[in-house]
Amino acid sequence: MTAGDWPEVRVATTLDHAEAIEDWLFAAGALSVTFRDEKDQAILEPAPGEVRLWDALNLVGLFAQDTSDDDVHAALLLAAAVQDGKAPAYSLSRLKDTAWERTWMDTFQPMQFGEALWIVPSHAQPPDPLAVNVRLDPGLAFGSGTHPTTAQCLQFLGGIGSLNGLRIVDFGCGSGILAVAAALLGAESVQAVDIDPQAIEATRCNADANGVQGIITTGLPSLLGETDTCNLLLANILCEPLLQLAPRFAELVLPGGTLVMSGVLVEQIESIRLGYNKWFNIDQIESQDEWALLIASKRS
Repeated sequence: MTAGDWPEVRVATTLDHAEAIEDWLFAAGALSVTFRDEKDQAILEPAPGEVRLWDALNLVGLFAQDTSDDDVHAALLLAAAVQDGKAPAYSLSRLKDTAWERTWMDTFQPMQFGEALWIVPSHAQPPDPLAVNVRLDPGLAFGSGTHPTTAQCLQFLGGIGSLNGLRIVDFGCGSGILAVAAALLGAESVQAVDIDPQAIEATRCNADANGVQGIITTGLPSLLGETDTCNLLLANILCEPLLQLAPRFAELVLPGGTLVMSGVLVEQIESIRLGYNKWFNIDQIESQDEWALLIASKRS
């Protein structure tokens, strides 16, 4: 054991027993409990408000740094006894203490999309001060440009270069990274909506940090009224919501306008094409890893 390292207890379990094991770890003094997939099962397209877990998973309890291995073992056995049960099989290891802030700073460096669009974390100097530089740090997993679906959308925006005078909708705004980029690229207005209040707050904060709070309006999807229209709609969400929203997107996008859809697996492209064929022409399809980006134009 190294002083300053964190005791970490790992338990392999199933969904049926996950809650009881989580309670046991907290009763033993765990500071946090993390749920991790054991079999690399993808979970896609949960319904709004739904929380899904894997069939087979690991629960990892993190204990205070100054707790010895013997004390952790004793606390686990005592917590099991108090709960009138036997402690499940577990493993105990030590998580090396790290300067976590420095770790992400070393990992998250400026990223370029197109000729003149950069995502630049707050600790870094812009490689090109004359470019459009979006200042954004990793947050609540809402999108920092590193996931293929977000990167594809940023590449699209960076390839356009100028959005002067355009009205934009960012549907499923997450961190607001696309909305902020669009505003800095010259959009007249950006309506950024999401079903998650935390995403809305993150977008507001990032808009403020980049000085575009006067261009970006944030809110729930109900923010978009029946008469609202846009020249460009960005939808970085998943396949099933995209299919459900097709009629609404057809109302929002002006004739001749552009719809950019990501969050779609390559195997789902044909479903999207069929779902939007009534209103849109799919003009371009890009792919990165297993993810696809579809660029569509609204028919007159």
